[in-house]
Amino acid sequence: MARNELRPLIRLRSTAGTGHAYVTRKNRRNDPERLTLRKYDPVVRRHVLYREDR
Repeated sequence: MARNELRPLIRLRSTAGTGHAYVTRKNRRNDPERLTLRKYDPVVRRHVLYREDR
């Protein structure tokens, strides 16, 4: 069975410049623009903004 195109896999890349990333899914119908979340970056050991990388 094919993956649902409504909830694609996205990569959230740290804006701190460490190269750390999270992989998650998002709903394109609810969030059509790029996603930005505040998450923990273990390299700098603090919470920073993570932006959707395409």
